[in-house]
Amino acid sequence: MRAVFFGTPQIAVTALRALTRIAEVVGVVCQPDRPAGRGLSLKAPEVKLAALELGLEVTQPTRVRDGALEAWLRERRPDVALVLAYGRILPRGVLDAPARGCVNLHASLLPAYRGAAPIQWSIIRGETATGISLMQMDEGLDSGPVYLKRSLPIGPDETSGELAARLAELAAEVTLEALSKVVRGELAAEPQDETRVTLAPPLERSHGIIDWSQSSQSIHDLVRGLSPRPSAFTTAAGQRLRVAATRLASPVPVLEPGTVRVERPRVLVGTGDGALELVRAQLEGKRELVALDLVNGRALADAQVLGGSS
Repeated sequence: MRAVFFGTPQIAVTALRALTRIAEVVGVVCQPDRPAGRGLSLKAPEVKLAALELGLEVTQPTRVRDGALEAWLRERRPDVALVLAYGRILPRGVLDAPARGCVNLHASLLPAYRGAAPIQWSIIRGETATGISLMQMDEGLDSGPVYLKRSLPIGPDETSGELAARLAELAAEVTLEALSKVVRGELAAEPQDETRVTLAPPLERSHGIIDWSQSSQSIHDLVRGLSPRPSAFTTAAGQRLRVAATRLASPVPVLEPGTVRVERPRVLVGTGDGALELVRAQLEGKRELVALDLVNGRALADAQVLGGSS
């Protein structure tokens, strides 16, 4: 089996490595290097680094609709292209270039959470399970027929970073289990139920603003869904405070939303239905600290009110 792999971030690396076990990988496609860090030096995607380590050819097109990527694929005569978190919608010419088309590993149980950020939104919205769907790609947004789904429970305190690592392993297992069967025509794909579609749109800065009048569970889900990045945040004395981790409080005092109460060793913040324990946070330009260290450093204080955007 000749295969091409499309992917960009860390979550796709494990599936790429799995693909090399069952196929001759004749090329890897990922997004271009991007400026990163304070110096804005170019940083290569994790998939590119892994592909070069494996001795695979890499291409990083800036455009996918000008015909060049389609021609590159056809030159390599792949039986299939496997896609995971590539980050762009592929045009018909690219989808049709491999003999069996492009097959996508999507990090949700489709048709739930179609879109760019399924892992984060599944946690933010309080889901207790998610998984990997193996689907035949079409020109829509994660709308193609599905070959199989494999589910995972979501832990009550699990972050999107932790869940992504587990889903990466599951994606590799699905690749080993099913991709060859897809290429041989041994698996049938079933259309998605369009009446059950939910969306997972790209994350924007405004999504991370904590509304302390919401329930403790909703805020906790927001914080862990946006951890480690882009992160949930609030303000403390006019400064942006990144909230890295919270914990559901027990026993639960009744506090006004956003109001800090220091009950050593706990630091609590009032919510719409009680209070939430602040575990770790970070003032802009400073390092991340446990909440009590922020109190000791006078960045937080008893009866202080948090809230708003900056």
